[in-house]
Amino acid sequence: MPASLLEFLSGGLLQFGWWAMLAYLLVVTQVTIFTVTLYLHRSQAHRGVDFHPVLAHFFRFWSWLTTSMITREWAAIHRKHHAKCETEEDPHSPMHKGIGNVLWKGADMYRESRLDRASIEQYGKGCPDDWIERKLYTRHATLGVVLLLIASFVLFGAKGVAVWAIQMAWIPFWAAGVINGLGHWWGYRNFETTDTATNLTPWGVWIGGEELHNNHHAFPSSAKFALRKWEFDIGWAAIKLLEKLRMAKVLRVAPSLDVRPNIAMPDTETVKALLACRFQAMTDYQRKVLMPALREEAASAGAKLRAMLPRKLRKGMVDDGRWLKPEAREQLDRWIAERPRIQALIEHRKRLADVLESRGHDTGERLRRLQAWCADAEASGVRVLQEYSARLKGYALAA
Repeated sequence: MPASLLEFLSGGLLQFGWWAMLAYLLVVTQVTIFTVTLYLHRSQAHRGVDFHPVLAHFFRFWSWLTTSMITREWAAIHRKHHAKCETEEDPHSPMHKGIGNVLWKGADMYRESRLDRASIEQYGKGCPDDWIERKLYTRHATLGVVLLLIASFVLFGAKGVAVWAIQMAWIPFWAAGVINGLGHWWGYRNFETTDTATNLTPWGVWIGGEELHNNHHAFPSSAKFALRKWEFDIGWAAIKLLEKLRMAKVLRVAPSLDVRPNIAMPDTETVKALLACRFQAMTDYQRKVLMPALREEAASAGAKLRAMLPRKLRKGMVDDGRWLKPEAREQLDRWIAERPRIQALIEHRKRLADVLESRGHDTGERLRRLQAWCADAEASGVRVLQEYSARLKGYALAA
């Protein structure tokens, strides 16, 4: 076999070495991650940011070339995930489908969800539907990755085929597996949302900011995922750079909460803030009311909290034992029933959640219910509950 042919098979036209191929792989996989997190996720699924038409079409083309994912289908499946989160209808909930299945078979679940055309129609509205979307990107969805395989082989030889294989596995593993799986199973939580979403790490550069999954579920339409000083969202950094280049326009970010001092009764500003930041309000209740009360309960019994109430049951108390096994939930219910003070605090939390999450009430009715809740909290005689009520009344959205 001629030497020139062997050289071509091993290195293609460009004859890159392994270090150059690694640099190429890091660049192209990061562009793919940005395509998913910036365009498919933050722009199309949640309308948190708009991109210049040229850049938006580049993202569409790159998604077709490197993933074969169709914008409308991806957005629809993700919107359904939020609408049906942690239920049997959730396309990829580890709580119902198992963490192992979501982690290793997330791509299969995505392909299965694509077949549910009624859901795609229901949740996929507002996505690109022009000629090229219909005739090329949708009709010939797999053509892009085939062309990428051919181009990779021509440019890089056998190394290019290996890199292409990694590219094909990159999004199915990190997005469909790690984010959808581990992001609802392990990590830390800034907000006590009604699902199990977690932040995997405060800085996972290679995942584009998607590692801050609990933050995202607390404020889904926010273009910015990092909400604490120590968190870093590389996707947001990219958006701000593109904004300076006039290639992006931020539409929504998570609201900031202000606490006004000496507010006698909740007012319309309080209601606005609570509706926008209801998960922050419930998180404050957990950390400023229930946890101090639990520590006081342990101290009065002369025991350590972790010995009196195991961590699993303490976590279960946040959502009334929704994710506990039946025997563990019964154990938690018995423990609470034996402690009237803790039981009263949990009842207050349920009533507050009902005020914040109830639908069909106008602002006036919601305000009256909130004022009644604060009056009951202040009459309870429980110091931590009274202090929380005083703080709650001062909630307002920061300018």
